[in-house]
Amino acid sequence: MDYSQYFSAALGRLHDERRYRVFADLERIAGRFPHATWHSPSGPRNVVIWCSNDYLGMGQHPKVVGAMVETATRVGTGAGGTRNIAGTHHPLVQLEAELADLHGKEAALLFTSGYVSNQTGIATLAKLIPDCLILSDALNHNSMIEGVRQSGCERQIWRHNDLAHLEQLLIAAGPDRPKLIACESLYSMDGDVAPLSAICDLAERYKAMTYVDEVHAVGMYGPRGGGIAERDGVMHRIDILEGTLAKAFGCLGGYIAAKGEIIDAVRSYAPGFIFTTALPPPICSAATAAIRHLKSSSWERERHQDRAARVKSILNAAGLPVMANDTHIVPLFVGDPEKCKQVSDLLLEEHGIYIQPINYPTVAKGTERLRITPSPYHDDGLIDRLAEALLQVWERLGLALHKKPLAAE
Repeated sequence: MDYSQYFSAALGRLHDERRYRVFADLERIAGRFPHATWHSPSGPRNVVIWCSNDYLGMGQHPKVVGAMVETATRVGTGAGGTRNIAGTHHPLVQLEAELADLHGKEAALLFTSGYVSNQTGIATLAKLIPDCLILSDALNHNSMIEGVRQSGCERQIWRHNDLAHLEQLLIAAGPDRPKLIACESLYSMDGDVAPLSAICDLAERYKAMTYVDEVHAVGMYGPRGGGIAERDGVMHRIDILEGTLAKAFGCLGGYIAAKGEIIDAVRSYAPGFIFTTALPPPICSAATAAIRHLKSSSWERERHQDRAARVKSILNAAGLPVMANDTHIVPLFVGDPEKCKQVSDLLLEEHGIYIQPINYPTVAKGTERLRITPSPYHDDGLIDRLAEALLQVWERLGLALHKKPLAAE
């Protein structure tokens, strides 16, 4: 039997649907972000990155790099195994304490990625609650969906940010059934924000727990970078906050923060925590340095918002189809997977601008887009060149321009 035919057929389907993904071989240059070297088929070329989730450039910050190098020199690179077998190294203990403080919670628990923290965190929490009903926002990230699925609990999907629909489901569940409301604070493909205060009101009224994914907001919003929940003054009302170290903090890893007994229960029961190697000490030290810096420095957040606003203003003025929102995400609507890939390829090959196309299943079919993420280090000149390049590509491909911003899908 030729097993390879199954894999070739699967890849062929992706090519036919114009969804096959090609990775660019990039090498970021410390001290020159957002510039990077693209190792193209014709040789190395300088490019400007416009789609990084290292939103604040903390991956190259001297404090963060210095902390990583110092710890690697002092204690080595790896963690030596799982925390249950190899023990918990001290930089990890310090990082969890820093995260608990950031979110005003009793404790925090680290995972190897934000994906794993959602997947295993939600599944473990829900399994420990008898007859738990999970109420999940329709646009929740795949990691949350997988966590809900793996919990084995009954789930109901509420229409995205639709409080009336959420309330209907809560009422139907009854006052005595355990309920877990799961949502994101900032949805990264459209850039819209959840009404967290109103969700907390419903959770308290109908006796539900709340689980909020803040991965695209931690470090970015709030006086100390605690996220949308901190900015909106509801952090203390949310039962479990989940975040990442791989975006605004410029490192690697995910976590949840909550009351001590919740964290201890997940620590004790979660397979995705128990059976995997801990984060290495240098990464933990680097993340701690990033969090401590952003707790006290607002420059990065203020400059970042300024840059995002300028990009939106310039692109809107040019008639490019920006999908409107009030956050740092700048989605540029294309609506066709093949055209989206062509736009991305032309920007890279002819203009030295790297923006990956966002296609199904990350977004719904027919809503394909470019997702632009300005950083504090994208200056006015880079923004102007981005707009000029986009206009040239739009004209070349015969894509439509608009006179006013598009509403988010």
